[in-house]
Amino acid sequence: MQEIIIKSDKWYTYEDYLQLDDEYEYEIIGGKLFMTPKPRPLHQEVVGRLYVALHNFLKQRNIQGKIFLDVDVIFGNQVVSPDIIYITHERLSIISETNIQGPPDLIIEVLSPSTQKYDRKQKSQLYYTTGVKEYWLIDPAVQLAEVFAREDKGWYRAGVYDEEDTLVSPLLPELEINLKEIFDVS
Repeated sequence: MQEIIIKSDKWYTYEDYLQLDDEYEYEIIGGKLFMTPKPRPLHQEVVGRLYVALHNFLKQRNIQGKIFLDVDVIFGNQVVSPDIIYITHERLSIISETNIQGPPDLIIEVLSPSTQKYDRKQKSQLYYTTGVKEYWLIDPAVQLAEVFAREDKGWYRAGVYDEEDTLVSPLLPELEINLKEIFDVS
């Protein structure tokens, strides 16, 4: 199932998003309403393992930033729900009671066949233009992770890692994630 762009002449806003009340998941980018399917079990396993790896790293190093799973991130009238976000201690003020108001420092999207193109194009462009410092694309289907760091003229691909590699992050220089453990499907 592909992500679905709701075809309409209407320009959707965050207020419209708040009125949606059904079992589907939605995001708004550039005034367009996107409906995405629920994630598959493998996707959720990979998200969970990445969350645990980040959580353990932050705790072991006593880093006071915060990580969240599947929380609404608001960029003006645009709203997305990345798989995982990290916000540094210095920027915790963007956390509100109901959502995140502005760009997290790190966004991680675990790719699904149905949303891969959307994550690579629309979301990537949104994240860059709104000031996200680092963006990871994790593809369980091919066991590949791409790390993108912000530069003046666009994303810089800081690393491409497969299941035999250890992922490292420019934003969190001491972080090392063994991808064999993340992608293990046994």
